[in-house]
Amino acid sequence: MTMLPDFRLETYLGKWEFACRYHMTASDMQTLSLKELLAMASPADRAAWEDLPLHYIEPTGSPALRQAIAATYQGVAPEDILAFAGAEEGIFCAMHAILDKDDHAIIVTPNYQSAEELPRAICAVSGVALDPDNDWALDLGKMRAAIRPNTKLISINFPHNPTGKVLDRATFDGLVALCRQHGIWLFSDEVYRGLERAPEIQLPAAIEAYEKGLSLGVMSKAYGLPGLRVGWIASRDRDLLYRMERMKHYLSICNAGPSEHLAVIALKAGAQIMAQNRALIAANLKVTDAFFADFPDLFDWQPADGGCIAFPRYKGKDGVESFCRRLVEDAGIVLLPASLYASSLTETPIDRFRIGFGRNHVPEGLSAMRSYLMKNAA
Repeated sequence: MTMLPDFRLETYLGKWEFACRYHMTASDMQTLSLKELLAMASPADRAAWEDLPLHYIEPTGSPALRQAIAATYQGVAPEDILAFAGAEEGIFCAMHAILDKDDHAIIVTPNYQSAEELPRAICAVSGVALDPDNDWALDLGKMRAAIRPNTKLISINFPHNPTGKVLDRATFDGLVALCRQHGIWLFSDEVYRGLERAPEIQLPAAIEAYEKGLSLGVMSKAYGLPGLRVGWIASRDRDLLYRMERMKHYLSICNAGPSEHLAVIALKAGAQIMAQNRALIAANLKVTDAFFADFPDLFDWQPADGGCIAFPRYKGKDGVESFCRRLVEDAGIVLLPASLYASSLTETPIDRFRIGFGRNHVPEGLSAMRSYLMKNAA
């Protein structure tokens, strides 16, 4: 197996995330406490929690979890779901179950680093970049041109990390048609699904739209429950799911039973949780819009279509890398500079940073950023 490079983003967050005053680049929603989540449980689920035996559970995920996940899709059965210890394990298993050394994969950039590094460790990989000068649009012509006779997989992520872009429906349908024409797997990272700014722009899940579509989900991002470490892949190809399960036997083997039970409670209360999270985002975006409006000479702000993060441009003469370093070192405010989203496949913007707006402390953090900028104005 090819040695994987250092995970730049995770290394950076490992240094600053828990040491900073304001985590202003968080990619997940405000979390619930155990007490708050259990208050959403039915009496039966609460009683089951209190009597839960701490034994091994099914490697595929408990029947209750798979049923609850399947219910979040249209026309999907529990047997179409495979649970993982977070989304990262799902990406790892999917890439290794689908790709071989003689295959070719296409990855949309910019991206979460593992989206390209895991397939690159297996086979040839090409990138197709979203266009920052055209509302982060995906050019289907460039995607079509990137396809080779041995292309086996296309990987996408919408709502997108780090830009918050949601593809328009015509482009998404065109991409599905292109995959179907060439018999290509469509791996779709959908961890922010449900946090779109308007319900009408929500895309179908890949498993709903395409017979060779894989939908990646997790409790960490849209649900704001990363501590559960519960993710999943939905696919109609049960033989593929079995191949991924066999890979999982060498990794986590199975998830933690308490985490899966809590995930079931959250999934059943999903409508309530998502509504709360969308309301928090809407409130935080009003403050975020006002902040960036105060500094038009320093930032180009483009609100996201969905999710709880965006990728604005920094226009200061010192450059975004210096700005982010000084901000965290001098004021304890962490943002992710563009270098952490650099790709080996395509050019990516060098003047951007990721900001998050899904946490309760966003107004306070923006106030601290404003004070820092005013104090250090040239």
